[in-house]
Amino acid sequence: MGTSAERGSAGPMLAPMAQRVLVVEDEEDIAFPLVRTLEREGYDVTWVDSGQKALDTLASSPELVILDLGLPDIDGLEVCRRAREAGFEGAIMIVTARAGELDRVVGLDYGADDYLAKPFGLAELQARVRALLRRTSATTTTAVDDSRPDGLRIDVDARRVYAGEEEVPLTGKEFEVLNILAANRDKVVSRGRLMADVWDENWYGSTKTLDVTIGRLRQKLESVGVTDRVVAVRGVGFRLEGGSSDA
Repeated sequence: MGTSAERGSAGPMLAPMAQRVLVVEDEEDIAFPLVRTLEREGYDVTWVDSGQKALDTLASSPELVILDLGLPDIDGLEVCRRAREAGFEGAIMIVTARAGELDRVVGLDYGADDYLAKPFGLAELQARVRALLRRTSATTTTAVDDSRPDGLRIDVDARRVYAGEEEVPLTGKEFEVLNILAANRDKVVSRGRLMADVWDENWYGSTKTLDVTIGRLRQKLESVGVTDRVVAVRGVGFRLEGGSSDA
């Protein structure tokens, strides 16, 4: 444990702006080494031991929440759902002993960005934290602004999507998938690339997670009358195209 923490001690290069991480974990023997490791990497870490405290602390807008599901007051999935409904746009990584594929999909459906099963090594968690924060930062470098009246407008810096003047509420994963598809409008983006860019090489869950995310994204775009469509290309991937185009 100490070795993995020390290996990450070059952290200022990884987190030069002291990115804020909220750790939500009620077990001290798990929380303490986790907090210590993240602090050594250069992150500004806050630790709380209940779901309500987590929701109260989100007002400080941390870039990442590491969320245990087995909390004493509110189930972690409910915390995740409430956070997204309240407009929290940072990354959420669920850490839990519930390791089944169904639980992974449910967690992602509630708005989580990643899922790490206990017991886990600190080195793996560090890698996932870096990957999540790197992808969150990377999306700000892809300027996509389709301002057609009946199309999408993506504010990459604010990580917000609009249909006309109406905002489309997306989770972090939904935003990242849409951002990649919009940057490659009318071109097919392979399933492999989407999984690698959005979930990265550390994701060990089913690729059905991508289909779940695409399904939610389609529903949200259709619900606000967006004419752009996410089209599946069987056996290859997905393509974002204008509503007037043929599939």
